[in-house]
Amino acid sequence: MKLLVVSDIHANWPALQAIREEADAVVCLGDIVSYGPFPRECVAWVRERATHIVRGNHDTALAYRVDPRAADFKRELARATLAHHRRLLSPGEVGWLRRLRKEVRFRFDEYSFHAVHASPRDPLYSYHLTPDLDDESLKRNPEGVQADFILVGHTHLPMIRGAWTKVILNPGSVGQPLDGNPRASYAVIKDGVAEIRRVAYDIEVTVAGIREMGLGDDVTRALITILLTGKPLGGSPGDTGAGSVG
Repeated sequence: MKLLVVSDIHANWPALQAIREEADAVVCLGDIVSYGPFPRECVAWVRERATHIVRGNHDTALAYRVDPRAADFKRELARATLAHHRRLLSPGEVGWLRRLRKEVRFRFDEYSFHAVHASPRDPLYSYHLTPDLDDESLKRNPEGVQADFILVGHTHLPMIRGAWTKVILNPGSVGQPLDGNPRASYAVIKDGVAEIRRVAYDIEVTVAGIREMGLGDDVTRALITILLTGKPLGGSPGDTGAGSVG
């Protein structure tokens, strides 16, 4: 059996559409909204397709009108796009985001799963679980979590790491990768084996959508640059800002 794991879609409908995996179940690790031009299409897809869903920091920011605590280089981008998305989404769609849980536990194909957006210790905002984290720190983070797989997103950096008897999986970002590879990132788990996969999509459709959002030249240019390079502004791949979030 195959589980499809997606995260950090960020309203990038062309990227989400490009994922053509046939799967027995779908997990979404949050941040469906913010940054991209197509929040309604992405929310509709997750509502229809996802078996298990957790709420991300940007979903929380939109639904509860709170600060998403975005990284410095994305703070203004988040503010501008979240305001735009609030105008696009219906009260029913916003209410659905509000009702999403911050963590979900489930079983699939004889394995146990613990799903959060950021980390088991801080489901919404922690930036701790990165691919370059040392082994001992990685093992301490999920202490007390009883699961074969711990599913996290948030950093926009794909990762598969072992922590004692657990596997910590970050599928990377569907809609806004930050590891230097602009292709949409996601993961599949089949027969207990996890794999990161990438797929190219028509970035120009997303770019055109961003230009139509009317966000101002600086914000528009920054969002497009991140999409085209797969890198944070002013940084190298994987450098999303110490102590910051996606």
